[in-house]
Amino acid sequence: MKLGKILGGINFYADSELLKNEILDIKTKSDEVREGDLFIAMKGVNSDGNDFIADAFSRGAVAVLSDSKSGENIVQVDDARKAYSLASKNFFEKACDSLHIIAVTGTNGKTTTTSLIYEILKSSKIPVGLIGTEGVKFNGKKVETGFTTPDPYLLHKLFKNMKDEGIEYVIMEASAHAIALKKLEGIKFDIGILTNITEDHLDFFGDMEKYAKAKLDFFDNKNINLGIVCYDDDYARSIIDKAGVPILSYGLSPNSDVHASEIKSEFDNTSFSCRCLDETFFIKTNLVGKYNIQNSLASIMACRALGIPAGLIQTNFRYIQAVEGRFNVIKYMGLNIVIDYAHTPDGIEKVIETAREITKNRVITLFGCGGNRDRQKRKIMGEIASKNSDKVYVTSDNPRFEKPMDIINEIKEGLSGDYVICEDRATAIALALADCKEGDTLIIAGKGGEKYQDIMGVKHQYNDFDVVHNYFRNKFVEIKGGENDL
Repeated sequence: MKLGKILGGINFYADSELLKNEILDIKTKSDEVREGDLFIAMKGVNSDGNDFIADAFSRGAVAVLSDSKSGENIVQVDDARKAYSLASKNFFEKACDSLHIIAVTGTNGKTTTTSLIYEILKSSKIPVGLIGTEGVKFNGKKVETGFTTPDPYLLHKLFKNMKDEGIEYVIMEASAHAIALKKLEGIKFDIGILTNITEDHLDFFGDMEKYAKAKLDFFDNKNINLGIVCYDDDYARSIIDKAGVPILSYGLSPNSDVHASEIKSEFDNTSFSCRCLDETFFIKTNLVGKYNIQNSLASIMACRALGIPAGLIQTNFRYIQAVEGRFNVIKYMGLNIVIDYAHTPDGIEKVIETAREITKNRVITLFGCGGNRDRQKRKIMGEIASKNSDKVYVTSDNPRFEKPMDIINEIKEGLSGDYVICEDRATAIALALADCKEGDTLIIAGKGGEKYQDIMGVKHQYNDFDVVHNYFRNKFVEIKGGENDL
């Protein structure tokens, strides 16, 4: 594709002859540049792509796009990140413009809400794709990306692949980082959903006001056609009057456009009466907890807005399973073990509250906090876990490049009452399981369905489900007297 075509819709300054060059690919890392590529020089947290312009040219870059450098074969732009998104869109033939795209943003609930909409549309025989934390799904394929919201190049490549395979609708998670870093520039969403805004990512945004503003800025008519916002969340509700697009609300409050009543919850399922604008229908779902009712309501409102009949939504809900790592329940000898991805103050509080409502005896909570992430929430999560649980086990999560005990000690500042510190996560889970008695619920929070533990830049094989199943398997062997008895 000609460079001039790739730069369509971007404010730039460049030599007219340069625009006639054929571009084979777009790269953001100079060591990946090959002959005929366009190199995008962007400032990052730890490095500046502008420092690698010479290296990119030495490897065969035809041109470099930059917002801070000028010179021969350099395209000057106002904002390199914005330009990167638009250039990626152009390079992949503006495939996103041919798709109906629904974005879900918010601190918690994105993965479950996107999955619900995806499953309902899929069951309705609508060609649909999914992009999010759990990877990419379409036409029976699954691709892992490692991102909640992929970088623009990969995102638009996925759009192009989906369009070429007949996909018409795409449901995707839109992270706060993706919005702030302009990864979604140039995409017009049919629907934008806001689940909630609670404390997270303050290491990046600085404070809650800036974090909330990033969400508010997204709800503008240049980005989306219709907004669907959770009425129960204070920050989210404040957006309703400020948003630059029509808004529908959902929640447990009867003031919402779609709301729930007559709620009944068990460890296996939840049921409720759903009032959606001028319709009322009954929903029974395998998802558990009030926060999952909110996620369900968001998906119901989105599907009705897309024209899916209420009866079809009602039927599909009975068969949709919980997303892996989102309030998954393992039952064993009168115990309930809940594995959940909750890794924010609001997330862990909601999971504990849900377990408390349906637990006969004690609620025991095991969790840790991720390294090299928002440190402010560590003490707060310790306080919440101690206040709402009968006993707390604090352990390692994904320490990344921090020492696990440094993280644990910051959590410890908020702990009170009965708690145990154990750095090794598998050992901590074994101790907590051994501590459980009939009628207790053990919540294992933070990692959900993750298949690794990130330690010093290395992703070691690890999974909370495997640890729990192996514990009970070994217990069974002990009781039976050895492997030969299995």
